[in-house]
Amino acid sequence: MLSLNRYQWTILFAAWLGWGFDIFDALLFNFVAPNCIPTLLGLTIGSPEAETATFFWTGLLTSILLLGWAAGGVFFGQVADRIGRTKTLIITMLLYAFGTASCALVPNIWVLILCRIITSLGIGGEWAAGTAMVAEAVPEKSRLEAAILLQTAAPMGIFLATFVNFQIAGVIFLDNPETSWRYVFLFGLIPAAIALLVRWFIDEPEAWQKTSNTTLPPKLSELFNTENLPSTLSGVVLSLTALLTWWSVSAFLPVTSSSLAHFAAEIKGLDGNSTLMLEEKWKAMTSIIFNFGCLIGIFLTVPIAKYLGRKMMFALYFIASAASILITFGLDLPPEIRMYLYLPMGIWVAGIFGSFSFYLPELFPTRIRATGAGFCYNIGRIVAAGGPFLVGSVASQGTNALNSALTTQFWFGFVPLLGLCFIPWVIETKGRVLVD
Repeated sequence: MLSLNRYQWTILFAAWLGWGFDIFDALLFNFVAPNCIPTLLGLTIGSPEAETATFFWTGLLTSILLLGWAAGGVFFGQVADRIGRTKTLIITMLLYAFGTASCALVPNIWVLILCRIITSLGIGGEWAAGTAMVAEAVPEKSRLEAAILLQTAAPMGIFLATFVNFQIAGVIFLDNPETSWRYVFLFGLIPAAIALLVRWFIDEPEAWQKTSNTTLPPKLSELFNTENLPSTLSGVVLSLTALLTWWSVSAFLPVTSSSLAHFAAEIKGLDGNSTLMLEEKWKAMTSIIFNFGCLIGIFLTVPIAKYLGRKMMFALYFIASAASILITFGLDLPPEIRMYLYLPMGIWVAGIFGSFSFYLPELFPTRIRATGAGFCYNIGRIVAAGGPFLVGSVASQGTNALNSALTTQFWFGFVPLLGLCFIPWVIETKGRVLVD
């Protein structure tokens, strides 16, 4: 049981909401992509041309999101160390809320790209401010568990995105897929209301206030001095491996599951409306399976990190991630079986992110904590951006976009094994107390 008072629970809940809606806004596009992209390009939804275009533009827009996410994470990480965690949390939540909602009004694909860039800057900045705020506000003995609870907001955000998309695109506007995606984007405004609540109820953590009044503002270059460089490299390598693996798989989850459902519908001889319904159901079901696995994986990081240490925990997750991806995308499986194999992928590929909310803050002292955690967690997205772009590009070139995407995702199963080679240089932080 966490030993938190009411105010500490309020801080944890505020950061939890910020991170959950961060992911919610980040992935709304991926759910509406099969309808949004063909509409903006003037293609018939469900046609082979639309499927090919959807894979390509989903990959490209996801990569652009990751680049903006990286820039926002690094920039707002420094902002959080300068002006405070709470103020930065509010700014970033408002930024990604209005960026997402504006996607509902876009007239073409190019304006959509601009709106997603604005969204990505806010999304990238929120995590560093939220994790630093929680790490500094809760008691030392409860920090690990609090960090894990914070990370559960990510799958909850995806569950909410799944629910909203299914209710709007799969139920209310099922007969009008050319319009339904615009209403889905409007739900991105919800975080704006949450940001106002944060403004009224949350103060800056005492640890940050004390440090900010007695020390100079941090510089990004400090992450590469003799004292901090080993921590920076350790955080970047682990984050990069996990990010490249996760985005290469999860970014295409709605598109892949939709294509698998379309294939299953052809086998069953379903009509057009029934095919659309099956696609929406499979998108929702696959997302639920993957993110249920994510929740399991997040909670597993606590006992594994406590008893085996951080280094062994990362090694275990990398090995299991590779195995789950290679099996899911490498074997010739029926669509239904492939869908259920997203459960173990969720446990290991997505669950590993539960560790970053406590591991990265452990690497840096208070005055540079948000800068360091934000840099490590987000700079890897620059390289990770190549994953979705490569999957989408390869899928759009072949005669069978689905098979091409599955094959490309299979090869990304070797990324965690590459990351495993760097485990000997990872810094072990088991038992480490946060440094002021």
